[in-house]
Amino acid sequence: MTDQTTQMRREIEEIPRAVERLITDGSAEIARIAEAARAADPGVVATVARGSSDHACTFLKYACELELGLPVASIGPSVASIYGARLRLADGLCLSVSQSGRSPDIVAMARAARDGGALSVAVTNDASSPLADASEHTIDIHAGPERSVAATKTFITSVVSTLMLLAHWTADRTLLAALHDLPEALEGACALDWPELRAAIGEHQSLFTLGRGPSWAISNEAALKFKETCQIHAESYSAAEVLHGPVSIVEEGFPVLCLAAADAAEASVLSVADQLTDKGARVFVTSDMPGKATALPHVRTRHYLTDPITLAVSFYAMVERVAADRGIDPDTPRHLLKVTETV
Repeated sequence: MTDQTTQMRREIEEIPRAVERLITDGSAEIARIAEAARAADPGVVATVARGSSDHACTFLKYACELELGLPVASIGPSVASIYGARLRLADGLCLSVSQSGRSPDIVAMARAARDGGALSVAVTNDASSPLADASEHTIDIHAGPERSVAATKTFITSVVSTLMLLAHWTADRTLLAALHDLPEALEGACALDWPELRAAIGEHQSLFTLGRGPSWAISNEAALKFKETCQIHAESYSAAEVLHGPVSIVEEGFPVLCLAAADAAEASVLSVADQLTDKGARVFVTSDMPGKATALPHVRTRHYLTDPITLAVSFYAMVERVAADRGIDPDTPRHLLKVTETV
């Protein structure tokens, strides 16, 4: 009998160990970089990334703005690689995130940010990559080999590594404790694959994913993975925006996944979930107070910034099953390669 387990499934199940390895092997270096960031006292944080890595940067954006009061801006890599523009970043910190560290446009923008005066930090799964060479500091995410085209381990460890940077930067013991306990929470999250949501998706070819704040970053990642692994046209919106126009395509039975953490935005997400349910949508929400929507099982953590990470892992477990139900191999999505190198 052959092993029918996908590489994506195996890598999802490796996430708790990868996060534990990151915490064990990466904490000292991340704390050192955090000290450099604290000494630099930047007035702005810039991020450079694409795809899943850019969703990790969106998560960091909310975390930094909420915890540090620092504005975070995403810089398009083509600003350097295509347009050759020079940026003035003498008062900034620039984080460039890429699991391979080899995409020429990301590397070019990281180098331009450093030349522009930024304190430059690479976040990558290859500490000897061109991106690491182009940056002043490197955070190794310690994910280990990731062979499935769909990024799972590297997304989670990218998010966790930047949260570790933030926690050390702010000396936030509560967040550090939550991160230390995260591997155990992720074990529980891996076991949840949301069969009720899978059944509601069925043969639908379009759906919404929603969130607010840090959970919106996870919503963005979820929409990408639906497209990438299941060939489903999924669109991510902030729960604050979906009623402003996108709601027009909602019809009876239209699937909606609302990703809610135990934070200040949870009530607003639940309100939108109720309104979409009233319009005929099949709405599922990761909350213990679902209202008119269907509650999905979820794992809570000791901090509002680590809650969305467990949701991402349960989502991965679910979406891999959806791909299998549709007869799609999530390890080899059509038209895609593991590393996309753009200029």
